[in-house]
Amino acid sequence: MRPYISMITLGVSDIAAATAFYERLGFARSSESQEAVTFMQAGAVVLGLFGREALKDDAKADTIWTGNGGTALAMNCADEAAVDAMMDVAKAAGAQILKQPQKVFWGGYSGYFADLDGHAWEIAHNPFWQLDEGGQVKLPA
Repeated sequence: MRPYISMITLGVSDIAAATAFYERLGFARSSESQEAVTFMQAGAVVLGLFGREALKDDAKADTIWTGNGGTALAMNCADEAAVDAMMDVAKAAGAQILKQPQKVFWGGYSGYFADLDGHAWEIAHNPFWQLDEGGQVKLPA
């Protein structure tokens, strides 16, 4: 069996506030959502928002989850203008801008923001990658 990612779950401090933030970014809450968890379609994967402490307990990860960091979610855009536009949407939604979009050493263009719980998002244009009609990256074999 080939590995794949079908869902990314973010541990958040306030599910309602996090849900509202992600809705302001343009994600839509699924009818499968409940008070204790929000599900949102995020391209080929599902984005889940779950209470931080509940997630830590469920994963039995209290000894290894000592803080936020080491992971960044990413959205790849078709061009630099789309990166700038998405960063503007994130800022208007209440995100903290960590790094303004700029040309980067690897030949692309990217910026970073943090959501309400400090989860880092990179918004990038990679001129070396192809995107399909749904905005999904299609890597060569």
